[in-house]
Amino acid sequence: MAEDDPSISRRQFVASAGLVAAASASSSAAEAAAPQRPAGRFAGKVAWITGGARGQGRSHAQRLAAEGADIILSDSMASLPTIDYPLATQADLDETADMVRAAGRRVLALKSDVRDPAAAADVAQKGARTFGRIDLLIANAGVYGTSPLASMSDALFDDILRTNLYGVFHSMRAVLPGMVERRSGRIVAVASLAARTGQPNTAAYCASKWGVIGMVKATALEVARSNVTVNCVCPTAVNTPLLNNAAAWKRALPGDPAPTQAKFEAKMRENPFAPQGVPWVEPSDVSDSVLFLLSDEARHITGSAIDVAAGSMAGNAA
Repeated sequence: MAEDDPSISRRQFVASAGLVAAASASSSAAEAAAPQRPAGRFAGKVAWITGGARGQGRSHAQRLAAEGADIILSDSMASLPTIDYPLATQADLDETADMVRAAGRRVLALKSDVRDPAAAADVAQKGARTFGRIDLLIANAGVYGTSPLASMSDALFDDILRTNLYGVFHSMRAVLPGMVERRSGRIVAVASLAARTGQPNTAAYCASKWGVIGMVKATALEVARSNVTVNCVCPTAVNTPLLNNAAAWKRALPGDPAPTQAKFEAKMRENPFAPQGVPWVEPSDVSDSVLFLLSDEARHITGSAIDVAAGSMAGNAA
């Protein structure tokens, strides 16, 4: 419709134009008012989670997938003779991968031992080939073992340090060059309450987790001007198979000829470890802090260790 059309009066043209404008405005308003499906904080991001088959790793994977991220899962799925509880299995990894797919996201699930630097590098390379890059790393893989230091075996010390500390080193080193080159990346390592305190019979575990905090702080300084952040979380006891297993039931119930999960949990609830009066936190509680540190809301937080400890660190020096 043109204004200079001789068959249309100026009054008709103006009226028609007004109707068109009103219809357009009405349509725009309707579109603006229509509910939009949120893309999620991590839409378009790719996250690698070590130790992703179960426990905290599974929780982080589910939460990230629900908020739009594609997921790379790696786990060793191999038993260690020094560790007295069963480690994750292929079935665990497959189940977590299915959970990611159920959230509508892509997943790459790989058997890989973070103790091996070549294996960690291979996961990073395969992940980058599959998804184009790795934006987020959760260095979560870890094992727990107990022994008095005077009688601790070299093998136990080595397995704990190589998994909990070297594993963080290997996975961080594998992703950092790409993140620095793109000037974009977030890394969160999972440390522990034992990264800030000493606990009897856990010298190797404490050493590994204290080392994680030092590594995180040093690396954060190295990449601070590259828009890459490096942080860690320090959970108290978390209700996962690392804490809640048959060997732990036996340690917690000495003299009981038939320790069970129900008895263990009852004792933990009767004698809560944390000042808040809870026996442990849940994996989702840790995921809340991990996802915050991975998000843009935490872009100016780097080199930090965030406690998820139900008040357990309130009595420590500031």
